[in-house]
Amino acid sequence: MPQELLVRVPLPRVALRPPRDQGRRATVRAGAAEHGSLLGQRRRFGDPDPRHRQDHPRTLADRSGPAGHHPAAHADRLHLMTDQTPSTPAPVPDATPDAVSAEPGADAPEERLPATVPPSQLTADRFTSPPSLRATAGLTPARSAGIVRQSAAARWVGFLTVIFVSLFIVGYWFYELGAPLGLSTPRLAAEADAQQVTDVERGYNLFEANCARCHGPSGLGPNEPDAATVGYIGPQLNSQEKLFSHLNESYLKNVLTVGGRYVCGNANSQMPVWSDQGNPPGPLNYRQIQELIAFLRATNDKTYEKRDPSTSEPIIDPATGKVATFTGWSDPNYKPAPGATPYPDCYLNALTGGGGAGASGAPAASINPNAPVVTVTAPVGAATAGFTPTTLEAKANTAFTLTFDNQDNQAPHNVVISDPSGKPVPMGDTTFFTGPQKKSYAIPALTAGTYSFLCQVHPTVMKGTLEVK
Repeated sequence: MPQELLVRVPLPRVALRPPRDQGRRATVRAGAAEHGSLLGQRRRFGDPDPRHRQDHPRTLADRSGPAGHHPAAHADRLHLMTDQTPSTPAPVPDATPDAVSAEPGADAPEERLPATVPPSQLTADRFTSPPSLRATAGLTPARSAGIVRQSAAARWVGFLTVIFVSLFIVGYWFYELGAPLGLSTPRLAAEADAQQVTDVERGYNLFEANCARCHGPSGLGPNEPDAATVGYIGPQLNSQEKLFSHLNESYLKNVLTVGGRYVCGNANSQMPVWSDQGNPPGPLNYRQIQELIAFLRATNDKTYEKRDPSTSEPIIDPATGKVATFTGWSDPNYKPAPGATPYPDCYLNALTGGGGAGASGAPAASINPNAPVVTVTAPVGAATAGFTPTTLEAKANTAFTLTFDNQDNQAPHNVVISDPSGKPVPMGDTTFFTGPQKKSYAIPALTAGTYSFLCQVHPTVMKGTLEVK
């Protein structure tokens, strides 16, 4: 008699109930012949209850019962109660002749259940995660396809972002440092130029408000067209010889900080301290000093707009209806003559050709008390009124004494004499001074002719002629 064993039971227990005596539970399926016998367990569990034995020979009408799956000869067969479809059983070894009883009704020899068969090889699934995780995370095929599409879109976004950032960096680099071959101006250079223009325009307003009353609106000083009526006491600034190297930024800053005594060493200079860092403090702060210097050093190859000092709005010229403009003073193409000497530190030396000695460079002659005296006066307001008188007379070939009576306490003056060829006449120290004060000069014998005399501080207004007969 073949021996069959029930294997791979998915439930933890085996229910030994007749198929028609299930209690209140749902009806379970009966075991089949291929499930094997459990009678070998009777030594352990004892003989099955007679109620569990089934009368298997049935009519065809009664074959719907659960016991119709094994031969009727095995009436003692037990039925497996389970809720799941059993797995494919492991192969059962063939029964040996010795183990088969010769008697038809003999019990089968006892045999042990075989070891659990490993699960069959499953087909490769697309997703390696367990179904429980897939159900929890919602990783369905449709969702997976969406993730793939999103990943592709993200890669495109990342690629385009890198391209955009790279182009932005390159463009900003050219914007900051300028394009190659001078195709564009670097931003910092453009900003510096714009700031320079602003400083020059503001410096123009500062010069007009504070400096033009002495140096003239065009910086020509005594050479201004209206110098005879206005009387500018300041020296000329708008001179290419001065602007080339003498009136540099450092020199101008020192003059504006300590005053006019820095120019020629005259402690009584009429030029005051302009910087608020000076002693005593002046009215201009450091930014205004920088703007004023920027105007004085501006070149004449650029045009600037005149702006209202209070609103910084462009000023409209009523004659033309357009914005009023101005240019700087310095000529960037100016080159001094190859043999020219540098401009002297004191502008008076440039006018007289020397310093404390006479104009000829010789020591000043002593005063002869017996020599004839010629007097010239600088009255109060001489910067606008001129000398009194404007015509002097002297005897030819006779030395004389020139007395300069400076009565003007508002501005410094001096007097120098030039021969008909324009060469200075030696007369000693001709340093300018402020009145009321008198100075006498020993004049050597002169030949007959017309000589000129003037104040080097105000040469266009304070001038006259000396007739030597």
